Amino acid sequence: MTKMTYQIKGMHCASCASMLELDMEDAGIKASCSYAKETLEVEGEADKKKVVEIITKSGYSILSD
Repeated sequence: MTKMTYQIKGMHCASCASMLELDMEDAGIKASCSYAKETLEVEGEADKKKVVEIITKSGYSILSD
């Protein structure tokens, strides 16, 4: 199984990470987000454009991908 890790900028608390996980889940993407590490780990063959779109629509930005 493929796993992609994204560095996320703009999260203010653990609730931000939880909300981002829920946004991914709503799109059918399995992901785990860590506020402490400022990362989002996406499992499987998720469309990278879709992941980036969800991250930016949620109000965050990607430091690197």
